[in-house]
Amino acid sequence: MVKAIFIDYTGTMVREDDPYSKELIGYILKNSDFKSPAELLKIVWEQIKSAEAESVGVKFIKNIEKINKVIDYCKKNYGLKADENYIRDIWQKVWIKAPLYDDVKPFFDNSTLPIYIISNDDMYYLEESMKEKNLNPTGIISADMVKACKPHIQIFKKALEVAGVEAQEAIFIGDSIISDIEPAKQIGMNPVLICRKEEEVHEGICCIKTLDELVLE
Repeated sequence: MVKAIFIDYTGTMVREDDPYSKELIGYILKNSDFKSPAELLKIVWEQIKSAEAESVGVKFIKNIEKINKVIDYCKKNYGLKADENYIRDIWQKVWIKAPLYDDVKPFFDNSTLPIYIISNDDMYYLEESMKEKNLNPTGIISADMVKACKPHIQIFKKALEVAGVEAQEAIFIGDSIISDIEPAKQIGMNPVLICRKEEEVHEGICCIKTLDELVLE
């Protein structure tokens, strides 16, 4: 029996094509040697994921430190010459103000089960985002709570501890196979992959396009 729902934040709950993200991409492109938005996004995500993979225990770093690493990498390798404080300011607005997908608020409002957010973002930004969006999750499990980012298993263990449920009693919804589905499956949760842009088929994994497609058994 399912007793709790856990859900990823970026890409699952909030959009990644918000005005602040577009402003940030445009500004960096204008002030660097990146040839296209696609090239910029590829490099940024590679650097973020690399920083998160190393961000464990005493080596843990918060959101703004990850951004500093990205900025330094772009300065060294892509000739970035820009107002770094401006970049940090826009990026922080993305973390707080990125809009929800249309199906998220109804999903939270109509759920008969407690819903917990699991995110690699810092607690401060997640709490500010919830205020901004008037959303009330049962709980939030952030990377800075456990000094580890997804896909590290520690954050999933902490989530189960906070909710007071066993892994088999939990559903985890996310948009990434590597960061969400694989570690959730490893710990024994019931993983659900949300594929908002296109239909995907992954053997042994439940896939949905919108949250209202979720069927609880």
